[in-house]
Amino acid sequence: MKVARFHAPGDIRIEDAPEPVAGPGELKIRVRNCSTCGTDAKIFKYGHHHIVPPRVMGHEIAGEVVDTGARVQVIAAIPCGTCPDCVAGRRTVCPNQESMGYHYDGGFAEYLIVPAKVLAVDGVNAIPDGVGFAEASVAEPLACVLNGQELARVGPGDDVVVMGAGPIGCLHVRLARARGANRVFLVDVNAERLAMAAELVRPDAAIDADPAEQVLKLTSGRGADVVITAAASGAAQEQAVRMAARQGRISFFGGLPKDNPIIALDSNLVHYRELTIVGANGSSPAHNAQALRLVAEGAVTVSDLITHRLPLPRVLDGIDLVSRGAAIKVTIEPWRRS
Repeated sequence: MKVARFHAPGDIRIEDAPEPVAGPGELKIRVRNCSTCGTDAKIFKYGHHHIVPPRVMGHEIAGEVVDTGARVQVIAAIPCGTCPDCVAGRRTVCPNQESMGYHYDGGFAEYLIVPAKVLAVDGVNAIPDGVGFAEASVAEPLACVLNGQELARVGPGDDVVVMGAGPIGCLHVRLARARGANRVFLVDVNAERLAMAAELVRPDAAIDADPAEQVLKLTSGRGADVVITAAASGAAQEQAVRMAARQGRISFFGGLPKDNPIIALDSNLVHYRELTIVGANGSSPAHNAQALRLVAEGAVTVSDLITHRLPLPRVLDGIDLVSRGAAIKVTIEPWRRS
């Protein structure tokens, strides 16, 4: 079979590999779609401390079980299910977490093996009728967005700012509306990407400069109830604190580069405005199942966010599109021949 393997930073190769065989408790999946994300682009450029090459990449996975033909979506982040955090229901912060495409071969391949530990934590979800494989693969990033908005308590009547107009930012806009937000503003320094995203998700305002000032103006000086930094930007995190309303909630959704994780935080703004700042790290198996339901019910539309569908040999083209911000969502179809 064909796979896309990471060998070193800047070195992903399309290679032939033996078709895998499932062991006891495992599932063999024919991968129909594996979508790309900004993390794939970062791995390609820098590598990742959890990846020991060579490794088949790809973690936004949907396909069919070889033995039965069942249509399934597979989680990316695998909690252990037995540690104190998992037992307490905090599976997104499991200290023993592993991941598809990192610790185990991922979905940039014609077939993959789902480890038994994924099934042990209910990490394989049936794709509902009416949901395509490509849309189902987007359930994984939507699950992460769902976790972030639950932690930030996005709800009816909120004015929400989403900083970052990539696929995650677009999903945040859509989910905030589904959760009853009053207005949703979308921010990005890349004016072209912002325009492309705004055309699809139709925020109440699209802002490409002076975001704190613009949000305060749009809210008559009050600020936003929720600010979500869906970008790997320390500047965005600093601006988020300045544009939050009293008792506002700020989600540091996008992580910062490992070599530059420190920001300047005006602690008095947090203190006197009674702000809440929360992190958001991945998703649980339950979030994945709920994300699939949201897509199936039409509460969150994802099909139009998939702007590019590419065969496996063009995975590097897909990663390049993501890196340049020239696409919203790129999905790889391993069985597509052109």
